[in-house]
Amino acid sequence: MIKKTVNLLLLFFVCAITRVIAQQNEVLIYHPIQTDKGGNIVPWYNADPATAYDHDLQIVWDFWFNMRRDPNGLPYYMDHQVWNKTMDDPRGIGGDQFMMAMSSWRLYYAYTGNENVKDNLYFLAEYYLTHGMSPANCKWPDIPFPYNTFIYSGIYDGDMRSGKDVAQPDKAGSFGQELIHAYKIKDDPLFLYAAIKIANTLAAKVTTGTELHSPLPFKVNVFTGKTALMQDDGLVKSKDTACYTSNLTPTLQLFYDLIELNKGNVASYKIASDKILAWLKKYPIKNNRWGPFFEDVGEWSQTQINAMTCARYMMEHPQYFPEWKTQVKSIINWVHTSFNNDKWKKYGVIVTNEQSVYPVPGESHTARQGADELLYGSLTGDTSYYNNSVRQLNWATYAVDFDGKNCFPFDEPWLTDGYGDYVRHYLRAMATYPVLAPVEDHILSTTSVIQQADYKGHFHKYYSVDFTEVDSNKVRLYYRTFDKVGTEEIKLTTKPTAVLLNDKPLKETNDGEGYAWIALEKGGGVLWVRRKNGNKVILTVD
Repeated sequence: MIKKTVNLLLLFFVCAITRVIAQQNEVLIYHPIQTDKGGNIVPWYNADPATAYDHDLQIVWDFWFNMRRDPNGLPYYMDHQVWNKTMDDPRGIGGDQFMMAMSSWRLYYAYTGNENVKDNLYFLAEYYLTHGMSPANCKWPDIPFPYNTFIYSGIYDGDMRSGKDVAQPDKAGSFGQELIHAYKIKDDPLFLYAAIKIANTLAAKVTTGTELHSPLPFKVNVFTGKTALMQDDGLVKSKDTACYTSNLTPTLQLFYDLIELNKGNVASYKIASDKILAWLKKYPIKNNRWGPFFEDVGEWSQTQINAMTCARYMMEHPQYFPEWKTQVKSIINWVHTSFNNDKWKKYGVIVTNEQSVYPVPGESHTARQGADELLYGSLTGDTSYYNNSVRQLNWATYAVDFDGKNCFPFDEPWLTDGYGDYVRHYLRAMATYPVLAPVEDHILSTTSVIQQADYKGHFHKYYSVDFTEVDSNKVRLYYRTFDKVGTEEIKLTTKPTAVLLNDKPLKETNDGEGYAWIALEKGGGVLWVRRKNGNKVILTVD
């Protein structure tokens, strides 16, 4: 009895000490900060980033997918930009809310094979196209409005700050680009035709641009054709500030995609893309005047998202930017000078503020900076960014609560920053450094678009008709792409016994069509599949 009492007292003492230590840990958003032996921040859920990142992505998606519906019957995220547990937030959607989500869901579908992810992407595209486009007979026809001025109308008809009838052309370009992706996944010509209409309007409006006026304005009234009013930035006055944004690489890629597909008014897309590319090189890439992006800011503001979106585009399309290495490094250094936040420096991490008007660290912006700097280091061999980049991704995991809601630090759970503009940065980081992905089977990247991804145990539900020459019990992963030429990067637990392209075995080789396998020290490995003439791939295991 005495021994049992002593043991109970000892257990009570240990538990009490543990609670005291936990209470002493600084809480970051939702969780006490966890560190490694060196005192550097690690993710809240698990010290292994691969395990932690994958976990957070799952619960973030689950929270989005299971979000409650509004009184008008729509999912909450179709009406609001900020999550509120107890009541409906009075603000409408974020200007880029749907296209950011479509961007992330395209990557997350390939990573998981979850059909609900793909269906949600289609739903966002289809609903927006039928409830948010400018009339065909106005001066800026067939482009999306970024806001629902009547919250529960189910209709998008204006801009949060500038009011009804105002659109943001850069967001139209982003939507057009995501519609191209949706078309390539579903093979639905309606998505393609809508993207062509957006591209036709934007191409007709693109100008040469100047130092103070971008080739497309930031905000415009679709009926009058006039730019919307904003506060001045000290260089230009009043409405002229709304003539500038540098978030034009999505529009640029929209034009390039349609040129490659040979669809729409190709000649006009070539002229417009040349103007945008020349302007980017002449002005923002040189002078770092990146300008506004966010719909809820009514004045001039420098933004990290514009700068790093362009930087990533340059890294992914070096053929257009011969000096990309030095130019991207210059942009990264400018972001550090302008937006570094050292509040958590004692945990070995410098994080990233959102913009000059609102100098607050953001989970999506910090994750973006981490993922983009990882890509730069991988491409150039400059490893000086690596540690802080991973720690930025670690830091941003603390924004995710146990139930999957995702809160902007010192602010609210924004449905842009916490979802569409969050998930994709972790998936991009995994693609750059597969060691950051869990030792499981996941498609990490493709030079094409994944139309179907059926992982072991699920493939038979959808496309068993494609398994004409293979024992379905041996199929580990089946996927289908839009293009017949391309390359996929796949994290796997073990090396497959065979890789088939359109039912024909591929050779293991480092050159030409075939596949390559690289084992990783921490388990599993990476499979590279290079396709020259086929779009259906099967991985088998005996």
